[in-house]
Amino acid sequence: MADPVSPDASPQHLQHIKRETALRSVLAASAITLLKVITGVATGSLGMLSEAAHSAIDLIASLMTLLSLRVADRPADEDHTYGHGRVESLSAFVETLFMLASSVWIIYEAVERLLRYRHGEAIALSISPWPVVVLLLSIAVDWTRSQALRRAAQQAHSQALEAEALHFGTDIWSSFAVLLGLVAAYLGQHLGIRQLELADPVAAFLVSAIILHVTWGLARETVDALLDKTPPDTRDAMAAKIAQVPGVVSVNRLRMRRSGGSYFADVTVGMARTITFQRSEQLVAEITRAVQGVLPATDVVVHTIPVADKQESVFDRVRAVAARADLSVHDVSVQQLERGLQLEQHLELPAETLLRDAHETASRLEADIRREIPEIRSITTHIEGEDQAIAHPERVVRDPKLLEDLRATAAQWPEIDDVHDLFGLWHGDKLELSCHCTLPDDMRIDAVHSVISALETAFLREHPSVTRVLIHPEPATDNRR
Repeated sequence: MADPVSPDASPQHLQHIKRETALRSVLAASAITLLKVITGVATGSLGMLSEAAHSAIDLIASLMTLLSLRVADRPADEDHTYGHGRVESLSAFVETLFMLASSVWIIYEAVERLLRYRHGEAIALSISPWPVVVLLLSIAVDWTRSQALRRAAQQAHSQALEAEALHFGTDIWSSFAVLLGLVAAYLGQHLGIRQLELADPVAAFLVSAIILHVTWGLARETVDALLDKTPPDTRDAMAAKIAQVPGVVSVNRLRMRRSGGSYFADVTVGMARTITFQRSEQLVAEITRAVQGVLPATDVVVHTIPVADKQESVFDRVRAVAARADLSVHDVSVQQLERGLQLEQHLELPAETLLRDAHETASRLEADIRREIPEIRSITTHIEGEDQAIAHPERVVRDPKLLEDLRATAAQWPEIDDVHDLFGLWHGDKLELSCHCTLPDDMRIDAVHSVISALETAFLREHPSVTRVLIHPEPATDNRR
């Protein structure tokens, strides 16, 4: 995998960098190839000619890279939903075929010269300083271009430019091999040591070996990209990051693919079935950030599977069964009896639901609960209508006398520090009250519920005209009297 993309670089800027770098590589490869061909023909050096063939292949590869980048940068369309980035991998794969063919030709020519040498035929080389000058110039150009290509490949996540950088880098070593072969051959002719003349075909063998080595590495990389192979260390790091996201129960599947400079991740995770849809959407965003923390700018698709968490209580399991049937229950209570658990629950259904239909729905829910939670032996379901209409009270009441009465009733519980913000709503002959109640900060919520429920019951008993008291508990440190 390439290094992270610069966060300040826009896609258009990266495209410009890739194309400009590829064009310069074409121009550099053209000049070096021409010089090597002229020098190789003039001196008769097989090593130099093999280097010219190698450079010619690099020129073809550079042209293919330039063309492939123009196609690969096209945006995704209806026929290519992942974009056109695979053209870079396809270009690199075709490039390996050219390199393989050149290696076969170089080896053939080197073997033929060795056979002629064995039969007494001398290997004629024209001694000249020009091959040395050309090779030194080639090494300087190759080093400069390989560095520029590597930087551009890392910045733009370009497999094609990465292959180009590798080629120019290996050209440096192959040029050194040919240079040593020429020097040895010239010394052999000058000193009369005939065996040193073999240095030229031997250098050709070294060049072909370098080409084959590069070809093998590039072929493996391009085939892996075309077959969507994922590096194990990248996948493991990504899976570990996802597993660390709070709320993720399991990482069921992680698939990745690369298309040019773009990466795609398909993640399937297990989440607690009791979480809300909104919370699951937040977890998806956190998972996406975790993936992009390992591989920036990755296009992430997250598929969630609701699973039973080991920490689920009986109450969680009951609500999960109801949620699976798209039903809402509240006031769930469970008692431990001798023969098992006794469940009581309130089931909310639309107010216009007929009793027959409501009873069938409750029966199905109870059967599902018994099947999933066999320790529950009996169930009592209270069916109530969920009024979805917006109420329009006749008038709003703010009665100081009612507030005084409520405070007097609340005095029975020492935990209650204050009752305030009381107001009422008249609906026909029904009066509904709402108020705020101050309690200690460190009081448990179940104890809070018991106190305010008892307060409501006591006040309703003393005031029959009041049908409901909705009490909002608040801590003493947030008392807004």
